[in-house]
Amino acid sequence: MRPLQGPSGGRGVGAYARGLLKGLIAAGFDSRLTLLLDAAFDAPALPVGEYRLAGCRRRSHGQLSAYEDAVALNRDIQRIGPDVYHAIDFHLPGRSPCPMVVTLHDLIPWAWGGPRMRGERFRYGLVRRLLPRADLVIAVSKATAEDAVRLRLAGRQRLRVISEAADPIFSPREGAADRVMERWGLAEPYLLFVGALDARKDPAALLSAWRTARGAIPGLKLVVAGSAGRQAPASMAGAVQVGQVDDETLADIYSAAGCLVFSSRYEGFGLPCVEAMACGCPVAAFRNSSLPEVVDDAGLLLEDGDGEALGRAAVEMLRDRERWKRTGLQRAKRFSWRQTASETISAYESLLR
Repeated sequence: MRPLQGPSGGRGVGAYARGLLKGLIAAGFDSRLTLLLDAAFDAPALPVGEYRLAGCRRRSHGQLSAYEDAVALNRDIQRIGPDVYHAIDFHLPGRSPCPMVVTLHDLIPWAWGGPRMRGERFRYGLVRRLLPRADLVIAVSKATAEDAVRLRLAGRQRLRVISEAADPIFSPREGAADRVMERWGLAEPYLLFVGALDARKDPAALLSAWRTARGAIPGLKLVVAGSAGRQAPASMAGAVQVGQVDDETLADIYSAAGCLVFSSRYEGFGLPCVEAMACGCPVAAFRNSSLPEVVDDAGLLLEDGDGEALGRAAVEMLRDRERWKRTGLQRAKRFSWRQTASETISAYESLLR
């Protein structure tokens, strides 16, 4: 659960940690869990359960931090003595003394960006050496699993595809439009983007989509929710940037939005799309990586990188919002943390037979 104690707590890996833990508790598996937390930081807010907590202290800075972390984590696992160790992020032990499961959320440093990602590939260089030692790798999508095979990071026999899901708080919320109007002065409809505005999310294509949509619907607003990130453009040409918000507020923003315009060029899973559909918000996205298997025909998928087509799709969905709301709600039901937890428990048990 260390990802919940830092910046990752507000990102996809943090949502995964919280959702999986809640699912395991609901499945009655919590009495068999020990959660590893960094003793140097305050404990995060955790759901009530019968799990145990174990502390550790590890460096998280310096050029050799990943190697030191791998050695220290190996000692932590030896001290705790679990039957199975589950790494939910890229912090991996050098040699686990017990069977190890690793959740693979994406392979961005190697699968996307080419020369631009040299620094990230260097940063995660040790991961590429340690990941093949995992006894079982959980990929959050078929696309991520295929990336792992193609990049020779995991063989098919060691891979299982187990999807993520939206937290139950993401559902159509009565009165959401009034609350969004009161807080930010946003009247319906508006376009929405959720996530950091780094290069992979293609802010230029997002702005192109917005310009195209405004040509058909004058005055249409664009709302950007989430931490902008270090790569964000200096200006987003008048978009309303609400920053990082809690899940309850984000569910309101989804519920009141006319369409999620998701301009990402690569996603390991694409959680904002599932959250949006679960709230009844139509989804228009690029057809790449995991997005076709997550959104399927419940949204509109456009040629990768074509911002104008994305904007035209958003207008189409705004004009038939109720239809797309229904299809999205049905699609979102296919993803649940209970199912994710059940399949994850099965993965654990397969290593102990």
